[in-house]
Amino acid sequence: MSNWQNAHDNAQEAGKRDFGVFPLSRNKAPAIPSPHEKGHRCGGLRECGSFGHGVLDASTDPDVIRAGFEQAPHAAGYGIACGAGPLPLVGLDLDRKHGLDGVAELNRLAAEHGFVIPRTVTVCTPSGGFHLWFTGPAGTTIPNSVSRIAPGIDVRGTRGYLVGPGSVGKGGAYTIHPSITEPTVHPIPEQLLKLLMPPPAPKFRQPLQRRVPSHRGNVLDGLVRFVAQSTEGTRNDRLFWAAARAWEHVRDGHLAAGDVGGALVPAAVGVGLGERAAENTVNSARKKVGA
Repeated sequence: MSNWQNAHDNAQEAGKRDFGVFPLSRNKAPAIPSPHEKGHRCGGLRECGSFGHGVLDASTDPDVIRAGFEQAPHAAGYGIACGAGPLPLVGLDLDRKHGLDGVAELNRLAAEHGFVIPRTVTVCTPSGGFHLWFTGPAGTTIPNSVSRIAPGIDVRGTRGYLVGPGSVGKGGAYTIHPSITEPTVHPIPEQLLKLLMPPPAPKFRQPLQRRVPSHRGNVLDGLVRFVAQSTEGTRNDRLFWAAARAWEHVRDGHLAAGDVGGALVPAAVGVGLGERAAENTVNSARKKVGA
């Protein structure tokens, strides 16, 4: 059986189990090139009707899966979308290479924070590491990260993906761990979930300034919602636009300057933008507007 056929068949099986899938190349990247020009933003297959959006093409529909693989004749694997659906998938990629041991680090975190690692679905990777699969709470945005919670532990959350078992990469095959006889995806331990989530947004420090009563509830709150609805790849642009609008209202005397950063920066941090980056963007918007 060819790698393509093997990947397609395994992807179809995953789709039957309600995992959204899409084809991958041997280097673990999406196998279908983007149909758009560089810089074009698109919500994926459902929005434009074309493949080539990576994880945004993921589907459980067998006809859609087949059509995707037909456009990827060199596919050797498939990706499984994380962070979507009523029981969103959360993946831990435990590396064991280059002096890192993600397994030992996860055991250390479990001992330090008092949680037990359930016997969940575990996929062996070609480099000797493992992918652990968990379900997360619906509606929660879980950030993707690389070695943030501990060296050798990468997190695959919202809009991330895992390489599915049965895939073949340049280093070899991805397989279900031989000790897993009844593959069950367990809920992620509560204490482990807390480690994956970003820290609470710090308060934005600004010198005390005269507050101007007026349109704050109607104007600034709407801009905060606009920033809070940002997704990865749009966060900084949306923050800059919102901040520029807010500084225009400050310049016109409808908002107090101290309200702008205090409202918009925490909203940006809440969707994954760094605090320093958010502050810089708000300040850049102020300079542009001349407030």
